[in-house]
Amino acid sequence: MAACVWIGLFRVAVAVLAALGISSVCAQAQQPENVYPTYGVHNPANDSPCANPDCVYVRQPGEPTDPQYPPFWSSEWNMYSVSKGYAENPPPYDGAPPPALKRGVDYEVSRGATYYDSTWRGLSGEGAMMEHYEKRCIPIFPISNHYTCSFISLGDVAFFVTYEDRPSWMPRVCLFSPVNHPPTLDFIKHLPYSSGDSARLGNKVQGYSFWIDPQSGGKPVQTGVSPDRTKDKLIMFGYAFMSKPEPDSADPSAQPYRHPQSFYFSGVPDPPVNAAIVSQNYTNFAMVKPDPKKTWDLVSGLDPKTLPPCQLFNPPGPPAAPAAAVARPPTWGDLKRK
Repeated sequence: MAACVWIGLFRVAVAVLAALGISSVCAQAQQPENVYPTYGVHNPANDSPCANPDCVYVRQPGEPTDPQYPPFWSSEWNMYSVSKGYAENPPPYDGAPPPALKRGVDYEVSRGATYYDSTWRGLSGEGAMMEHYEKRCIPIFPISNHYTCSFISLGDVAFFVTYEDRPSWMPRVCLFSPVNHPPTLDFIKHLPYSSGDSARLGNKVQGYSFWIDPQSGGKPVQTGVSPDRTKDKLIMFGYAFMSKPEPDSADPSAQPYRHPQSFYFSGVPDPPVNAAIVSQNYTNFAMVKPDPKKTWDLVSGLDPKTLPPCQLFNPPGPPAAPAAAVARPPTWGDLKRK
């Protein structure tokens, strides 16, 4: 509760300073290191070096309107972690990557599920989300991802949950971030529309993506996945919705809507991860309200202040040699708040 009050007071202070025309640099400096830039998707605009001050992209004439999430939903997905041939075969993918890429050679397949409920309310804020990765955790950390993991966000607080197959140094639950909320229903407004991403699948999807450059302050520098910028040590983030509204399989009486198609992003291209480009392609997406006993209740009784911080971006171990540190590809943990 104290952490929630602190966060609320911090935001009020920033707003007051901004209204008075006073720089909020000092206030922002108080944010913990585990508040990561998410360009408006998971935390406020003032935590990220966005292209626009409010991290919102105004759609231009000829671009489609923005789709939105349903208020609650559940979905399974297949995760394709691509290590070779990704520059010539960029996402979004229509299911598996193109036939030019071979499973087990150029990419690996794993599975998981996402559970979302914007109607959740609690002391830590609004909205709940769980992303569960089975046998292969999300490959964005500079460590082997051969373990099962879950991210659970309750309001502003994001927990990281592991299971019996976790590395020996990992706690069962750790605090991923004190300011990392689920995406809002209209989160796609924070990503630029990409006609190239959309055309890749014959415009049956609406693709949104950008590349950001950690070496020059983290500003978005390119819209669209192609050309690939992995070798330039840039980081990509993208999302695709279906272009045409479709009925919901769980609630046929609901107004048809544009279903999410895939979430695609940069992973860690080097060993032991070998996942330069990753795409989570949704299956069985439906307006099914998540069961709290199987989702939020895994962490709902925990006090974030008592949890150890996660060390996913900076795992314990001997310090890397200077040359190795320079050569290591950037991760989301290297992005700095503006």
